[in-house]
Amino acid sequence: MSKRSESKRAQLVDIGVNFHSAQLTSLTAQLLVRARAANVTQILATGTSATSSRLALELARANPGTVFATAGAHPHGAKSYDPSTFRELTELWKCPEVVAVGECGLDYNRNFSTPQAQRIAFEQQLSMAVETRKPLFLHCRDAFTDFHDMLTPAMCDGARGVVHCFTGNRAEAEAFLAMELDIGITSWITDLQRGQALREALAAIPLDRLHLETDAPYLFPKNAGTRRGHNEPANLPWVAASVAELMGRDVDEIIQACSSNSRRMFGLPGN
Repeated sequence: MSKRSESKRAQLVDIGVNFHSAQLTSLTAQLLVRARAANVTQILATGTSATSSRLALELARANPGTVFATAGAHPHGAKSYDPSTFRELTELWKCPEVVAVGECGLDYNRNFSTPQAQRIAFEQQLSMAVETRKPLFLHCRDAFTDFHDMLTPAMCDGARGVVHCFTGNRAEAEAFLAMELDIGITSWITDLQRGQALREALAAIPLDRLHLETDAPYLFPKNAGTRRGHNEPANLPWVAASVAELMGRDVDEIIQACSSNSRRMFGLPGN
């Protein structure tokens, strides 16, 4: 990674970090130090349940201006989604440090929760995104048709958001873009085998609709050389480098554009 790509003028926003995960939960302070050293200056702490969303809010309040929270119920945990979960999330969405509704959506790949339970939880969160006017932080895996169909009326009602950790093909990217959704890119883009469809889809995504994320501790970037430990926000420049290479653009241009998109979408200071 060149020093140019880590220049102070190329400050990154990581829109997805699972600080609550078992791999990262005890490492927060050092992760933030290393992130800052890599010019990752703003981070969204992902909430995937009522509990992790509370933790994300606490982390945001402890690190104002650097960490911001999302609050939501991940489709994997939809089987535990009940009225008390909804009430607790509703209170969290009122907090200014909570800048997005989600991570929410559908995942028919593993089906840790039934598709019906997933759709119930997703529908309520879509409604709250419309009500609160906060953007959606979206998850879709092997569920494109239902996901698209459920999102369509919400988008017509004024919802907006980012399809987080997009791993789909060009046709899916174009469909989401047509709905006015933005696209979040992780180091899936650096995987020459699993990420080939995404690498091909990147050409269809305008630069003003792209966001960068690590989804740490998952998806360690393949272009970072020997893997050491779990993925973390400090590795985000490797994602930016891969996007820049594929788009034929300077990495600073990619970083500045994507960071501006993220600050605008989530109402972060700096734009």
